[in-house]
Amino acid sequence: MRELFLLDPEVCFLNHGSFGACPRPVFERYQAWQAQLERQPVAFLDPERGYGQWMGETRQALAAVLGAEADDIVGCMNATAGLNLVARSLPLAPGDEILTSDHEYAALEKTWSFVAKRTGARIVPVEIPLPLESATQFEDAMISAMSDRTRVLFLSQITSPTALCFPLTGVIAEARRRGAFTVIDGAHSPGHVPLDLDALGADFFVGNCHKWLLAPKGAAFLYARKEWQSLLNPLVISHGWQLDREAPGPFGGSPFVDAMEIQGTRDPAAWLTVPAAILFQSAYDWPQIAASCSALAFETAQRIAGLCGTALLASRPYLAPQMVSVPLPIRDGAAFQATLYQRYQIEIPIVPWKAAWYLRLSVQCYNNQSELDGLVAAVAELLE
Repeated sequence: MRELFLLDPEVCFLNHGSFGACPRPVFERYQAWQAQLERQPVAFLDPERGYGQWMGETRQALAAVLGAEADDIVGCMNATAGLNLVARSLPLAPGDEILTSDHEYAALEKTWSFVAKRTGARIVPVEIPLPLESATQFEDAMISAMSDRTRVLFLSQITSPTALCFPLTGVIAEARRRGAFTVIDGAHSPGHVPLDLDALGADFFVGNCHKWLLAPKGAAFLYARKEWQSLLNPLVISHGWQLDREAPGPFGGSPFVDAMEIQGTRDPAAWLTVPAAILFQSAYDWPQIAASCSALAFETAQRIAGLCGTALLASRPYLAPQMVSVPLPIRDGAAFQATLYQRYQIEIPIVPWKAAWYLRLSVQCYNNQSELDGLVAAVAELLE
């Protein structure tokens, strides 16, 4: 599979989780969309001609993968942008509580801090007991922290620094029963774990397509339950927005779709390439590929943990399938990461979390056993 990707052949790339990697045939389709845009930009960007039709076709293809209706999904630049849109639209007041975990992505911690400062709401981070070994353990921690003031439940499905896979169904149901908004950061989820968004029950779910779904950078989505779509205001107000959010969209889509997707001149090629990424995975035995990658990631993480004399943060069902964080007994993670790259040509993040350093290992279809063996050998040598 390696030759199907544009990655530098001189680098052992074990950091798919940060920005993903786009296969050559998908990238070629992406460039074809861009060329078509430049040939006839007026016709291409007309929301009632090509643009509107093609955006809709992408929503249809993606909805089938996500277990959702096409009109409940809109394209956005990345998960951070989609989550900012949601966070800045929610009606919060002084004393309201935003319940979250102590494993969240730093950029979104800043987003909620910004919102809290503007609204007077308070962020309540919950410490998740480790090692995480059962859904009950997670649910007890989160639900016991809920109060009459809990207005928002914000959680990652797959955490960025610790690469845990949270069991969300129970806590989402309880938060909704209490009348709280449920907002899920699914940045690492599409193409990585099975999704059925309607069954999951979250009010809002945002995910990236450029990571594990293998689309180009600039492709992400925002899912919103129908009853809350009129609550959301785009970060950019443009031709697609209208005062009456219940009326039909001005360009023939739903008011939600038009408000979010008709936002002035932009290059939508990355979003329009998502169906090609889905087809790329379907052309191979992707469940088998993913299972092989998952086994290799878990085995390698165990080997490194054994070298370090540390333990993984969860039992296997609660680790992300193809991405595992391993605690390292080191003092300078930045230097360790730089040395892995400069001396061994290994691209892998060393992530700070709670005054410790974690090696976050990603395994994708283009990786192989010899690369992982090389990582283990390099870590062993540096630890010595």
